[in-house]
Amino acid sequence: MKKYSRVFRYLKEYKKGISIYLISVLLSIVFSVLSLAMLFPFLQLLFGVNTGISPSRGSSVSIMKSVNAYLSTLVSKGDEFFALTLVCILIIFSIFFKNLFLYISARTLGPIKNSIVNRMRNELYDKLLKLPIGYFTEQRKGDLMSRMSNDVNEIEGSVIGTLEGWVKDPISIIVNLSVLMYISPKLTLFILISLPVMGLFIGRITRSLKKQSMLVAQKSGETFSTIDETLGGLRVIKAFNVEHKLRNRFFSISEELLTARNKIGFKQSMASPLSEVLGVTVFACILWFGGRLVLSHEIDMNGALFLTYMGLFYNIIDPAKSISAAFSNMQRGASAITRIEEILNAPVTVDDNPNGIQIASFKESIEFRNVCFNYDEVSILKNISFKIEKGKTIALVGSSGAGKSTLADLIPRFHDVTSGEILIDGINSKDYSLHALRSLISIVTQEPILFNDTIANNIALGMDNASMDEVIEAAKIANAADFINKKEQGYQTNIGDRGTKLSGGERQRMTIARAVLKNPPILILDEATSSLDTESERLVQDAINNLMNNRTSVVIAHRLSTIRHADEILVLNKGEIVERGTHDQLLNEKGIYHRLVELQEVK
Repeated sequence: MKKYSRVFRYLKEYKKGISIYLISVLLSIVFSVLSLAMLFPFLQLLFGVNTGISPSRGSSVSIMKSVNAYLSTLVSKGDEFFALTLVCILIIFSIFFKNLFLYISARTLGPIKNSIVNRMRNELYDKLLKLPIGYFTEQRKGDLMSRMSNDVNEIEGSVIGTLEGWVKDPISIIVNLSVLMYISPKLTLFILISLPVMGLFIGRITRSLKKQSMLVAQKSGETFSTIDETLGGLRVIKAFNVEHKLRNRFFSISEELLTARNKIGFKQSMASPLSEVLGVTVFACILWFGGRLVLSHEIDMNGALFLTYMGLFYNIIDPAKSISAAFSNMQRGASAITRIEEILNAPVTVDDNPNGIQIASFKESIEFRNVCFNYDEVSILKNISFKIEKGKTIALVGSSGAGKSTLADLIPRFHDVTSGEILIDGINSKDYSLHALRSLISIVTQEPILFNDTIANNIALGMDNASMDEVIEAAKIANAADFINKKEQGYQTNIGDRGTKLSGGERQRMTIARAVLKNPPILILDEATSSLDTESERLVQDAINNLMNNRTSVVIAHRLSTIRHADEILVLNKGEIVERGTHDQLLNEKGIYHRLVELQEVK
């Protein structure tokens, strides 16, 4: 049960609701027992048996003693039909209140179950937002989506959904067994010996469900990943005529998923029929054994009381079936909990400082002091030291994999340094509030990140109180106003998933407009123009130049013509700064930078 500790921890916060649920369940079971116990006086009246038997054997609970005594009085006065009517009314009364309290229990538990599932889904999403960027480089997006949807739904259906069975059904069994023990201890001991046999058989079937459920979860994740990759790469898939490969890959995963689900379905479907067969078998054995005891007068019980006893015992079979089904469901849901716990328990290596300094403005400089960064014990950056004065532009140059983007990501703390420190105005960046630090920074990346929303909302992202005039002004500075005004709905135009309704240059200018509106003192440009055509690049570069005015900028660029006017250029190779200086200085050194410029034919 340790696997479900998180679920039980959530339940502790609903003590009042659970108390109402438990009381309602107990009362519903009591009235259920009463309704069956009324079979005894009904059978005695129907078959003309004297109801005035010994109270200790004539009823299962004290209230039934009074009922039997009163019915005996009516029968002795010749009012058998009135007595029969009274018994039927009492049965209706018991069934009514049984179902009333069942409804109250379900009405109480339903919102609790939904709240727990909703909270788990929210915590999972919140944790995804808190996890560092590096975590997602090792995870497939489709698998994370599967955990957010399929696994959470699995928990809702197989774990949370069976909590009722783990509470109501055991109480029902205990109450009914207590009444049966009161009526006939000898016969009830025989029942107690036979019930574990049912559990043994059911347990053997459900034991392997967890392994199969884990396989289903993994294959579901692979399915989501394949769909996501297909939708994101349709142009390439069609251009290279690899539809058949993707189709075969997806069909293969789907077939494996189908096989795993069928195996789970077979075993799960077997649990309920098997438990019913075993339950009826035990019922028949007790019917034979008890009937033999009654006929031989080995127990003080007449036929009417024995049939009532068997009715109460049959009342145990359905709860026992529910418990066996709940057990199999819990096994099936254990794998879903394991997969979700992997995310919820993942370490947040870049965590906010709750007592961090609330930096409101950038005044002096950004300094890298002996910074090293390792990822999975692989050294990415080695002993990086440099300083960016306020208002200056630093350019990072080097071949792919040199560590340029990683270095830039350390400034907003997308990663934390392994050793050394990054100082903002002379204070370690870790000492600042993470939210306050990132409020000073804007990033424009090579791939524009836009959302399926209007142009205005995408530009105003992160600026809750931005006016429409401010959005329009930011678009003008970013050279985006012209194409926006040509749209039929202007700034209220929906740009589609990831901005697919816009061209590459239009998307990039929108992200620049977003950065302009934020008006940050620190700007990071990560190859913002490398994927654009010449005309779009000119428009975007003009927008970037407007954006960089009076800002401290870190620029990563493959097109070296865009950084020739940087105040300092850092050339990285295998995670180390191997050259540094202005454009002209580095050209004169005839080193790596000079070679890169020649390769790009920059004059």
